[in-house]
This record gives sequence, structure tokens and C-alpha cells, in this order.
Amino acid sequence: MTPQTEADLAGIIKGADGPLRIEGGGTRPIGALSNGAKLSTAALSGITLYEPGALTIVAQAGTPVAEVEAALEAEGQRLAFEPMDHRGLLGTEGTPTIGGVVAANVSGPRRIQTGACRDFLLGVRFVDGRGEIVKNGGRVMKNVTGYDLVKLMAGSYGTLGVLTEVALKVLPKPRATGLLRLEGLSDAQAVAALSRALGSPFEVTGAAHLQRGPGGAPVTMIRLEGFENSVAYRARELGSLLADYGAFTLETDPDRTAADWRHVRDVGPFQDREGDVWRLSVKPTDAPGVVADLPGAEAFYDWGGGLIWLLAPEGTGLTARRIRGAVARRGGHAMLIRGDRTQGVFPPLPAPVAALQDGLRRRFDPRQILNPGLMARGEPV
Repeated sequence: MTPQTEADLAGIIKGADGPLRIEGGGTRPIGALSNGAKLSTAALSGITLYEPGALTIVAQAGTPVAEVEAALEAEGQRLAFEPMDHRGLLGTEGTPTIGGVVAANVSGPRRIQTGACRDFLLGVRFVDGRGEIVKNGGRVMKNVTGYDLVKLMAGSYGTLGVLTEVALKVLPKPRATGLLRLEGLSDAQAVAALSRALGSPFEVTGAAHLQRGPGGAPVTMIRLEGFENSVAYRARELGSLLADYGAFTLETDPDRTAADWRHVRDVGPFQDREGDVWRLSVKPTDAPGVVADLPGAEAFYDWGGGLIWLLAPEGTGLTARRIRGAVARRGGHAMLIRGDRTQGVFPPLPAPVAALQDGLRRRFDPRQILNPGLMARGEPV
């Protein structure tokens, strides 16, 4: 089913007599498998409003991300939260849509400086599980009362409603980008260096460490953005601040720096490689210890160590329980991005949070027909 209008979508959901599997571009099949009837938002496409001076864009949910980015590029602007493209990692085809990005709250390396997708979401339109059209938020930042549905919809994976339109705040593109790179650091050294950089006043917009860089050696990467003179100054100052860790090289070619950060953003190190891929969220200083507790895995760190991408090859004995246990001991959580979904994709929730989540779903989807079971959670450890 591919509704052509919001009203068509509302009618389909209202008349549904069984579960529905919501899909945008089909590039991000994360979550438990569903046997529901496929409901695609791909035809709900197009930019309905773009006001560069107000830093605001409004688009229907099925609008390709590439179309949104092209419109912004023409005005020297961008989606600041740098959404990941999952196709290389998950081996999918299709076209990523802006509704799918919002539904999964997809946020990339720049989150450490600008915030997540949900932080740029100004307003939403969606159809809930009763087939009713709901609008929340607007085109400017403002206070809200009652349910903040804008924030609730970001990361709800279509379980509360089917997005039809989103309004987003955008930001200007920087004039220049600099990439500080250092090879050979251990995980602990790299996270310490990244923490020092992020704690400095030099406005770091990317902080990553790859256990195995393009040349095979560990690579630590720090991104700076802004005016050319400012990037050069901050790079010199950071080089001095981090002198204890060795000499950094500085790359300023825009194409090469963009390619390097796409490699991080899209989990390039684990594309076309066998094994389960996990996304671990922990306190940055705990990250090297988590990885050390999981021998046989390969990792790289984003967000200064707060986000660990973990590859668990077959035969290493790294079960879901073992991985989640290593993370839970340090107060973090683990989400399966690629692998055996029967072991639970999303992390377990504390009982009070789980009860709140269930209550919200009953409120917005009383028949439980929107992506039922998709957000199945692993067993507590």
C-alpha cells in the first residue's frame, strides 16, 4: 500500500484489520521482523516550504534526504545533525527519506556539537493508530504544553504514528573544514585526547577513533569547522594542547575531509564485513574498558567515545547477553543494528520507563497495529 495523500493514509490506517509494517525508503530495516502488511510513505514526497532566511524547511515524510540536502546546498545550508546513510552497512537499496531519518532519530558525528535530529525538529504531522491526523509544533522554536509530540515522534520508529510531514531547523554550512589526524594511539589514549579536545574552547564538531584506519594503524580524528582563519588558529591551538599524544597532521581539502567523515558517519569500517554490528552508548571514559571486556570484537569510537560501533565476528562468543552485560555494568546500553534479531534489537528498559512507553503506545495506537513488535527489547542482564 502506497497512499498518495495524507487523507489516503488516514483512511488506510482507519480501515486496517491487521498489523501494518511502516516503510519509507526501505533502507533502514532495524528492529524485529514483522509480518504486517507493508505501508509505504514514499509517495508522500516533496518540499512544501523552504525559508532560508528563517533557517526552516518543511518536507513531506517520503521526500528523499538527497532532495532536501540539494535544496539546502543551493542556499549554503545543511542538516546540521549529519544523518547516517545505513545502506552500506545493512546492504540495502532504495532511497533514504527524511521521514525515516526523523522516525529513527538518525544523528551523525556532529551530534556532539549541535545535537541530535530531535533537537532540530520543529513540527510534525502524522496519522495515529486510529487513523486520525495529528499536528504538533510549528515552524519556529517555542514552548509546548501537554505531550511534546515532536520529541516523542523522533525515535519512535513508527510505533506511535506514521509521519506525513516534518519541519526542521537548518544551519549555514561552514566556509572551511579542518581534520586533525594522529595515528598509533591506544583506545584509552585516544579517548583521553578526544575528551581533552572536546573540553577545550575550540569548538570541535567531530571526534572519532578507529582501531583500524585506512592504512591499518589506529587513527584518531578531530574535526574543526568555520572560517578559514579560525580553523587554522584552532588547529594550531589544539595541536599544542594535545602535544602529549604526538604530532597531528592537518587536512583541509574539503572533498577529502568530507569523505573521511562520511566513512565515520556511515560506519564504513564495518561495511562488507561479516559479523554482528552493535551500537553501544556509554560514558566516554568507560568506552575503552567496555571494548576490553569484549575480546575478539573490533571497535571504533564516535562522539569522543560516547558512541561505540562494535563488530562481533562469528565464533568470538560475543552473545547479546555478554555484550549487553559489559555495557550495563557501566550504566550504558546496547542496540543491535545488524545481526540475529531474535536476540532483541533494542536495549531493555527499567520497569517504570517500560510502563510509560506502553502507556503512550496504547494512547496513540490502541489497536497496536503500527509496527507491532518492531521495538522488541533484549532480556535484562
